[in-house]
Amino acid sequence: MTSQPVRKIIPSAASPTTDGELPFVLLSVRNDPNTLQRMKDDQVIDLIRDTDAEISKLQALQLRAIADLSVRRRRAPSTSSEVALALSITEHRASAIVSAANALIARLPCMLNLMDDGRLDLYRAMKVTDATAWLSGDHVRVVDATLVDRVPGRNATQVRRAATYAAAQVDPEGAALRTERKLVERRFTLHHQDSGLTHLSVNNAPTEKATAAYARVDQAARALKTPDEPRTLDQLRADVAIDLLLSGTGGPSERTEVFLHIDLATYVGINQSPAALAGRGPIAAALARHILGGANTTLRRVLTDPRTGHAAELSPTRYRLEQDEFIRVRDQECRQPGCTRPAQSCGIKATPPKDGPEGAADQPVTFCSRHSKLHEQPGWDYEASPDGTVNVATPSGRVHSTTPPSMHPGRRRANRLRKKPRDDRRSASA
Repeated sequence: MTSQPVRKIIPSAASPTTDGELPFVLLSVRNDPNTLQRMKDDQVIDLIRDTDAEISKLQALQLRAIADLSVRRRRAPSTSSEVALALSITEHRASAIVSAANALIARLPCMLNLMDDGRLDLYRAMKVTDATAWLSGDHVRVVDATLVDRVPGRNATQVRRAATYAAAQVDPEGAALRTERKLVERRFTLHHQDSGLTHLSVNNAPTEKATAAYARVDQAARALKTPDEPRTLDQLRADVAIDLLLSGTGGPSERTEVFLHIDLATYVGINQSPAALAGRGPIAAALARHILGGANTTLRRVLTDPRTGHAAELSPTRYRLEQDEFIRVRDQECRQPGCTRPAQSCGIKATPPKDGPEGAADQPVTFCSRHSKLHEQPGWDYEASPDGTVNVATPSGRVHSTTPPSMHPGRRRANRLRKKPRDDRRSASA
């Protein structure tokens, strides 16, 4: 096996587009379509980010106008119809936007301020309004302040998780009650479509059972995905699920594992900090303890670093401990920034070490199949530290850094976004 030179990633501070420059760029692009082609990669990325920030600011202004209209209409349901007509959107979408506008103005002023600053767009802001809609006024103000440093730079899934976690942490009893109420509303639905096909779904199913069911279907689908199989994985999952419902066959009958991360204090009932279900995100402490009380539950002790909460050691139980198993417990999910695929569904890829001596061993890190392929794509560089920190450099020269998730509540650190000059990426042999 031939060794590849280690490419060092050297992050540097980002340099956003100068304020007031966007109108000039817009005019230039309109007058000369080749303007973008003359830009460097990092300039194009800056333009993408800066236009998104301006859109967020305009959305904040639009939300204030919508909330004002709602007040003028005395919060009548017809406000949504008026907004739908004005924006040429469905009334369902308009109703959601009106609700979000009222919530951001009255309950989540810090999130609205982030939109004013161009650091949070409407789509991600609505993840916060949805996750906190059930909280009281006092509780939602605490969550609003807590999320100020947790949502900028995060994608929609990460924002939803952060908001859900903060809401469950500030009102654990309410979170448990909300779960119980939602569970009562579980249902199996059938919606026939005009195309002659049908949508089949199970709503409000118990999280642990739904996750295990999906994992079993996914496992069976992947086993069927041979080189000669023309169906996609999505098609195979749908076919396997239908087959299981109709005949009880279609996949292996082995027990499917669902991984739940909970600290000892929450497990024994000393505190009510939310737990985390791999691939799903935060769940209420009461629900986590209920899952752990199942007849087939197996507990594993994970020793953590008291300073960071990162996994340091995994104890063996019924079978011999493998290194890959510890890596998956440590990483919890795919380590590509923003990816939430459970580590148990990921492969482990050797990643070049960061700042290590020449010939140093690669570090094992979990990546899903999609993001594992990025390692081989031109312009993508990956490196990992012994503690599990991963730096991902994109073709534009941006570096996204992630650390393993903390096992301790409140110690999860946000991904860091940095930019570096393209020329700073060197090989060890250079």
